[in-house]
Amino acid sequence: MASESKHKFAKTLRESLTAFAFNLVGIVAGTIIASYVGLFRLAPWAILVYPSVVSARGVIGGLFCGRLSTALHLGTVKPRFFGNTKSFYLLFRAVVMMTLEASIGMSLVAMLFGNVFLAIPASDFLSILFVIIATMALALLVVSPLTMAVSFVSFKHGLDPDIILYPVESTVSDLFITMIYIVVVNVFVLSGTTGQLVVVLVGLALASVSAYLLAKNIREPEFVKTVKESLLTLFFVVFIVNITGSTLGKIAEAVGERREVYTVYPAMIDTMGDVGAVVGSTATTKLALGTLRSSFSSIKNHTIEISAAWAASSVMFCIYSISSLTIQGLLSLPNILKFTALMLTTNLAAGATIATISYVVAVLTYQKGLDPDNFVIPIESSLADSITTISLLLSLLLFG
Repeated sequence: MASESKHKFAKTLRESLTAFAFNLVGIVAGTIIASYVGLFRLAPWAILVYPSVVSARGVIGGLFCGRLSTALHLGTVKPRFFGNTKSFYLLFRAVVMMTLEASIGMSLVAMLFGNVFLAIPASDFLSILFVIIATMALALLVVSPLTMAVSFVSFKHGLDPDIILYPVESTVSDLFITMIYIVVVNVFVLSGTTGQLVVVLVGLALASVSAYLLAKNIREPEFVKTVKESLLTLFFVVFIVNITGSTLGKIAEAVGERREVYTVYPAMIDTMGDVGAVVGSTATTKLALGTLRSSFSSIKNHTIEISAAWAASSVMFCIYSISSLTIQGLLSLPNILKFTALMLTTNLAAGATIATISYVVAVLTYQKGLDPDNFVIPIESSLADSITTISLLLSLLLFG
């Protein structure tokens, strides 16, 4: 039994490290953000909205990944693009609807938080609304096909999509949505009326497609169930992701021009979200297959997945620290020791909380007769962003 547990731990650790390694791409996203600090001064609401957009895309992608990985295990979705099952196509249509729902919800709450915490005027609401919708619409076109490709290829090659899929998808998603967001904000802020019109038209296109899909699938129980359950999740998530944005605004005030912090930020929140995704997604599959009892005490039967994912994240945080310092030309032994200590303190504070939340949400939703895949990754990924951001702020205050 002990050797079997060691083998399972090693396998989960190896697959988690392989998946988390893609988060190094998040360093690229962070470098892009660090390079456009000046743009955020021209549009102060942009720094508030950025983590909200990243988190919301992660929430929708997380739901898509969770449903796909479980469905592949159960055989209700086939690992192919064409000639797939009805469930697959209904799921994708629901994802389009959720993209519009999340965009509108985020905009409303972002304006509320921005007005209260960062003194953003109400006149900026339409700017925030159309920038968010356009960014999410373009990200949907780019990221969704990649999500499907990763899920199908990993499943066909005998890898566990519960471990591989979301970490890879979330990393690629963060990079693309960061690039898309910067382009959309640049076009909207710096290109005058023409640029604003282009952004508005992209947003209206998503709204039109969503309205058509809603009318066409309103009598499909599976579609309606997914959209309804996702609404509950999104209602909760839009508040959480704006806490992240407000906290990042405070971090921006605290760190000023310390670009190494901005550089590492997307990779950090991505990795901690991945820890929760591995814990939660493996738990939902075990619950669906009947190999894990739906009780909180059963967490002891899930410690291998939790410890392996957490260990993998700690290794990656050390790599992020050195990578960020190298990119910003700050590599020295004192800086490595101090910045890595800050990173690992953040990892320790966030990791235990996120892993516990992921497991608890999986068990609670299963006990209530809901589909855990509609809740676990969306909730944990948004909470992971906020928890990691708050942990980072506290660590920054601790380490000066």
